[in-house]
Amino acid sequence: LFAIFAFATCGGYSGELRLSVDCANKSESDFSIDIAFAYPFRLHQVNFEAPTCEGKRRETLALIGDFSSSAEFFVTIAVFAFLYSLAATVVYIFFQNKYRENNRGPLIDFIVTVVFSFLWLVSSSAWAKGLSDVKVATDPDEVLLLISACKQQSNKCLPVRSPVMSSLNTSVVFGYLNFILWAGNIWFVFKETGWHSSGQRHPADTMEKQPSGYNQDSYGPAGGYNQAGSYGQVGEYGQSQSYGQSGPTSFANQI
Repeated sequence: LFAIFAFATCGGYSGELRLSVDCANKSESDFSIDIAFAYPFRLHQVNFEAPTCEGKRRETLALIGDFSSSAEFFVTIAVFAFLYSLAATVVYIFFQNKYRENNRGPLIDFIVTVVFSFLWLVSSSAWAKGLSDVKVATDPDEVLLLISACKQQSNKCLPVRSPVMSSLNTSVVFGYLNFILWAGNIWFVFKETGWHSSGQRHPADTMEKQPSGYNQDSYGPAGGYNQAGSYGQVGEYGQSQSYGQSGPTSFANQI
């Protein structure tokens, strides 16, 4: 859904600006010069005509700049992210067993998620810079500088309408939201991989081995105390005192 909003707000954009050139000779003036442009923002191919204020002759001009690379890169990443999300959703729902088989599905999903997170960050940053340049190139005050008649003080050139860039601003916002969404999803995909499961099994195995080792050191094969666990070999008066088998025998001899 976020990918759809990203490429729809950018790829479906079309804007228009309007200029007014008031010549000293009113009959040569043009108060409505409309300049339309759209995605992929190859502005150097956008031509328009303006009066020269020298008779009826008009000149053909073009906007400056080609910002198609960053715009097309952004839209391409958005489209592929949408297609992959759609395919992954189908796999999650209908092919869960195949997805978890041999742990191959989660690993591929994890790698693709990391790659898309990086591409979203790069494409959104590139398009944000491209959008900034598009705004400058389509600024009516900047476009008026291209018209030769506007360089003469006797003529009056004014911007009538500026292009609306709200949808393009929204596309940049959705680009960074997609980056946050995909980057945050890395953890959840990682939990599905064998790496996360094996990391949790090792501490459990260690805890299971500790009781068995303790029993071997402290208890004999029959479950009683070993002879090595007798209390002291030398008593308080220097005599040998051990609570082994010799204790009861010596007591019987004294009797």
